[in-house]
Amino acid sequence: MLELLLAQPLLAALAALVVSLLVGSFLNVVILRLPVMMQREWEQAVRDQPPAGVTDRAEPFNLMVPRSRCGQCGHPIRWYENIPLLSWLLLRGRCSQCGGAISVRYPLVELLSGGAGGWLIWQFGPTPAGVALVVLSWALIVLTGIDLDHQLLPDSITLPLLWLGLLLNTQGVFTSVQSAIYGAAAGYLLLWALYWLFKLATGKEGMGYGDFKLLAAIGAWGGVERLPLVILLSSVVAVVVAFGLIALRRHQAQHPLPFGPFLALAGWIALVWGDQIITAYLRSF
Repeated sequence: MLELLLAQPLLAALAALVVSLLVGSFLNVVILRLPVMMQREWEQAVRDQPPAGVTDRAEPFNLMVPRSRCGQCGHPIRWYENIPLLSWLLLRGRCSQCGGAISVRYPLVELLSGGAGGWLIWQFGPTPAGVALVVLSWALIVLTGIDLDHQLLPDSITLPLLWLGLLLNTQGVFTSVQSAIYGAAAGYLLLWALYWLFKLATGKEGMGYGDFKLLAAIGAWGGVERLPLVILLSSVVAVVVAFGLIALRRHQAQHPLPFGPFLALAGWIALVWGDQIITAYLRSF
């Protein structure tokens, strides 16, 4: 099967597109439920133990149960109402039971996941680098969605990404293992230092520890040489977006803007096109 996919790039890309669309539907579940699961775990950790003989009979809630349902009327989503992109289009973005609006985020996440998966396999083939970049894209989409909703980057995603990047680069998939180790350390320490400098100067927290771990993961994947590009891209885009939102009066300057989505986008760009961007920059000077 692998030989067939290697020999037929278009077939491999189409297969990746279909798989990534299906995964995109699951990514929506993770974005919605993982923060709730974490909140319940935190509450359980600080809650006093129940009296002897008393058990917690709360309904199980995880990534698999309960079934997906309409957030407005509770209508269980049937399998044919959960076909990536197609169901949302056929339903015209409305619940089949109550007619309530279904957020455009659901098809957007599916489209991002499917488009990234198909395009990456088309560009890199079903190789270790191509497959790894698809998995990274899925993780970055989830992190972006959660950070936008909750200003939170879960350790259960950022830390496995860091270790996966280091493991991949023991085989030199994206960079040398030495560069990956330095990249992970430098990525974390750079934002950690900026965090404390900003806090000492202003008394405020400019970012969260999840940002440190995400940049460490990006450094583990792309190596220390790509970190300046990631910092530059993420900072420039963040400033432009922030000023744009303020100008449109959709964001107040005193309210924090999550930095994770900008790191995720910059890290993805640096891994996919970083060498070309750095080479073009050096040639221009």
